[in-house]
Amino acid sequence: MKKRSKRYQTTEKLVNKDKVYTLKEAVNLLKSLAQPKFAGSLDLHFNLNVDTKKSDQMIRGTVVLPHGTGRKVKIAVFCKGEQERDARDAQADYVGAGDLMEKVAAGFLDFDCVIATPDMMKDLSKLGKILGPKGLMPSPKTGTVTTDVAKAIGDVRKGKVEFRVDKQGGIHLSAGKLSFSEEQLLENANCVIDAINEAKPGSVKGKFVKAFAVSSTMNPGMRVAI
Repeated sequence: MKKRSKRYQTTEKLVNKDKVYTLKEAVNLLKSLAQPKFAGSLDLHFNLNVDTKKSDQMIRGTVVLPHGTGRKVKIAVFCKGEQERDARDAQADYVGAGDLMEKVAAGFLDFDCVIATPDMMKDLSKLGKILGPKGLMPSPKTGTVTTDVAKAIGDVRKGKVEFRVDKQGGIHLSAGKLSFSEEQLLENANCVIDAINEAKPGSVKGKFVKAFAVSSTMNPGMRVAI
């Protein structure tokens, strides 16, 4: 069993494992706990009532956090010609076509988000085994396959985040830095909750979100009622 730090053991005693908190209570408590030496984030964890073997229940989407993520996102854009100029003007971190693909194929992955124009997808599919497992493969569903690369880059800079269900029916993502105000964190978290509820497939009957919990980096989590 992994040995927990003294700080974690202390904060764990302040969390009632038998209680189902309101979101406001949970955020307030997380902000009051002793934090690690680096800037931690508010993490949201959903357990959904979906069958991931059914294609229409593979939940995937995006949401723009009203107060952003609080972190610098490195963006790689695969495009050519005039759109390459647009991407550079929009301050993408890495821009290119075949040259950038060769770098990624060789192991370069120093970016958090990938945007591509439709004409690049056939070639980019060759990197699916590299980008796919890391959740970096662009998709029209998330607006990362587009001819308007400047807008896509702008959306990511404003706080656009992607969510995707895993094989166990879980969705895990951050809703901002814990250094944000309580109001900012609540607004970000509620936007995520609304977006996931709106993504409920018509084929899912009954309760969609089976369980919801929040935690902060290197601190214990707590169950929360939606």
